[in-house]
Amino acid sequence: MPAVVETKQVKGSAAYNEALIKEPINFRNPTTIRLIMCLILACFAQTMNGFDGSLFGGLTANTQFLDFFNGSNDGTWAALNSAMYQIGGVCALPFVGPFSDNWGRRVGMVIGASIIVIGTIINGTTVVDGSLGQLKAGRFILGFGVSIVTSAGPIYVVETAHPAWRGVITAYCNTFWFTGSILSSGAIRGAINLRGNISWQIPVWLQMVFPGLILLFVWLIPESPRWLYVHNKRNKATATLAKWHGNGNPESVWVKLQIAEYEEFLNTDGADKRFWDYSALFRTRASCYRIACNVIFSIFAQWAGNGVLTYFLPAVLDTAGYTDGTTQANINLAYSCFQFFFALCGAAFVERFGRRPLMLFSMTGCCIVWIGMTAATGTFAASGDASSAKATVAMIFLFGAVFSVGITPLQALYPVEVLSFEMRAKGMAFSSLAVNAGGLLNQFAWPISLKAIGWKTYIIFIVWCAIQATVFYFVMPETRRRTLEELDSIFEARYPVKASLITREVRLDAEKSIVAVEEV
Repeated sequence: MPAVVETKQVKGSAAYNEALIKEPINFRNPTTIRLIMCLILACFAQTMNGFDGSLFGGLTANTQFLDFFNGSNDGTWAALNSAMYQIGGVCALPFVGPFSDNWGRRVGMVIGASIIVIGTIINGTTVVDGSLGQLKAGRFILGFGVSIVTSAGPIYVVETAHPAWRGVITAYCNTFWFTGSILSSGAIRGAINLRGNISWQIPVWLQMVFPGLILLFVWLIPESPRWLYVHNKRNKATATLAKWHGNGNPESVWVKLQIAEYEEFLNTDGADKRFWDYSALFRTRASCYRIACNVIFSIFAQWAGNGVLTYFLPAVLDTAGYTDGTTQANINLAYSCFQFFFALCGAAFVERFGRRPLMLFSMTGCCIVWIGMTAATGTFAASGDASSAKATVAMIFLFGAVFSVGITPLQALYPVEVLSFEMRAKGMAFSSLAVNAGGLLNQFAWPISLKAIGWKTYIIFIVWCAIQATVFYFVMPETRRRTLEELDSIFEARYPVKASLITREVRLDAEKSIVAVEEV
């Protein structure tokens, strides 16, 4: 019987694919497992953001919390106190890049985590009724710290992960948002029937758990090899790569591949060494395109309507007739768990399906769901029909599914990987600015809008999600199955989106990529 020859598809650069064939990844290798654990610690940066994402909105379902601070779950009070978190994040902009660039990605995480601990102590020690100044100050400091740590954490993950599974692990990074959200929602639900201030202080104090873990264990993980290299610690960078990516072998093809790319693409005297120098973000057409993709995705991911369902879910449930605090807390907890499941599913397929298909599916799906949401809540407002109220809750959960499966995994991945190393830390500061600026609109506009026009607010999201999907289609390049340095050629092309979508055959011819031939 003649031998059967199988030709395997190979994508990406020739060196990258050669490394995949010569040194396939073994996830049962102890070194690989340890590296994943190191990266999970950095993923806790997203957990802190997720904790607050459900904390304040969940606490507005707690009547003892609202009575203590003389507040309400909608209107100006909710808008202003919630927005202090985003205001703190915006004010952190000048510090986000320099902390991680000058002292390392680990130090950036430590500084952010320390500030979060301080903010938690300020809020947790509030004992005087109606101490809005202390509440606002604590939330401002929390937002300041989270802005720093949520920039340093994903940068660390994307730069330190093994190239073969960088995309997937970084996509999973943002799903840790839900570990914080679920812990927060669970704590709020569990304590809501307790008497006194302890009913809201328990979830507030739990906000220290994940920053505390980072402060305890961050010194046990390796520094980003890219950061070491550009700070003239090349021997240490090579040793780090050899240990964690080459299983102790400095001659590993993975080590040689990355060192060769570092030598070609990384600038050891770039703008990232000067805290005041942001020129790398706007120096060339390619860099402008990169920062535009970073900011557009970051801010659009806040404006799909997810902000109103995250921070003001109790007020949304009010429009559907669910006004009981315990019921709202139950729905809030279930919603977080539901979103977490779909975020994990989406993260598993970022390399198989690609970034663009996921973001286009999610944003188009959000537009369709908001149509259903508007119809259901409008019908309930007109008739008080119980089935319309149930349909509203169903639409809330359906929105959580379509948003989480595509947008959530990309929030920590896409804005980081579209930036070159020289741009990365300061560029993520702009990403943080975009997230918090987008969040400010969410915090100020939607609670007031919900109070003034109720369900008609959702019509805005129908139109805007359609616009966002269109912009994604025409502006956002595909980035899957490429090394970080290899993306330079995509953004330097005249039409980056087109360059990123050329067929596999053309790419193989252009790159002279290898074809693996095996006898079966």
